[in-house]
Amino acid sequence: MKPIALAPALLTILLATPSFAAELHGTRWLTANGSGIIRLEACGNKTCGRIVGPGPKADKNAPTTDTKNPDPKLRSRSIVGMAILTGFTAQTDGKYTGGQIYDPTEGKLYRSEFRMKRDGKLEVKGCVGPICIGQTWTPAS
Repeated sequence: MKPIALAPALLTILLATPSFAAELHGTRWLTANGSGIIRLEACGNKTCGRIVGPGPKADKNAPTTDTKNPDPKLRSRSIVGMAILTGFTAQTDGKYTGGQIYDPTEGKLYRSEFRMKRDGKLEVKGCVGPICIGQTWTPAS
C-alpha cells in the first residue's frame, strides 16, 4: 500500500518541475556586480539566459562585442542578446543543472548550476572541477 500512497506525491513533483521552469522563463535578473541584466527563457526543452542590456553599474567603456572570445570568428558578436547561460534542466529540488555559463569579460565557459533562493534571489554558480563559486543575482525591475 505504501508505494501506491507515494505515487500521487511523486507524480505531483514530476509534473511541477516543468511548471516551475516556466515560472522563471521571462524573468529578468541583475548580475551580482550590477553590470548586466539577464533574461531567463526556454531554449528548446532547456533553460537559458541572455544578456538583454547593461545594468546600472555597467562600465561605460566596456567592449560591446565579445572581444575576449577564444574563437576569433565570434569576437565581433554583440554582448547584448548573447546567451551566457545555456543547457539547463530543472530538477525536482528546484535546482537547474547540466548547463554552462559564459563569462564574456574573460572569454571563458564554466560548468554551472542555479537555483531560486527563498528570499526571491537567484543563486548562480560557476564551477571548475569540484570547486564552485557562487554569486547572487537580484530581480531586475
